[in-house]
Amino acid sequence: MPPHLRRINRGPAAAADNRRAVLSAARELFAERGYHVPLQAIARRAGVGQGVLYRHFHSRIDLALAVFEDNLMRLEAAARVVEPGSFERLWRLLSDEVVASSAFVEMAVEARRELPDFGGAERVLAAFAPHVAFAVAAGEVREDLEVADVLTGVRMVYGLVVTSSGGGTLSETIGAASRAWFGLAPNAG
Repeated sequence: MPPHLRRINRGPAAAADNRRAVLSAARELFAERGYHVPLQAIARRAGVGQGVLYRHFHSRIDLALAVFEDNLMRLEAAARVVEPGSFERLWRLLSDEVVASSAFVEMAVEARRELPDFGGAERVLAAFAPHVAFAVAAGEVREDLEVADVLTGVRMVYGLVVTSSGGGTLSETIGAASRAWFGLAPNAG
């Protein structure tokens, strides 16, 4: 290879960039191909060797948890403001994430098996708790809605995603199911 086309090894200086590239590739490939996508494919998409991937993430679950952590942090940031309509907005963000990458539901199930202290579900519930209370008090949702119903809603959306025939009505179906489950207004969902 001509010297001007060779990739320069930046060593430890590239560590942060490599980690970001691996996380980005993992997020994309988990969404495209599911939780069990070959790690070699993730390394290749990130433009790094498998050794670099394993230097940052010792196992598939470690990598998935790092991607999931980013998703949780976005959800928690969005949950900071409780106001009229905030439950619906937060639910839409979460359900869109499940639709975009059902692999994360697979990862959460795997994490519960492998890591008994995995707290992803608890963090989702903590993010939603004040929004559920506000929405119930404001009459925005059914009066008997409990925060645990959010996780049932996630399972519902996941089931719709994995059984979808790929038609254009998935978002409409999820919207209708969400409205029915949470008791949201007809234009919500």
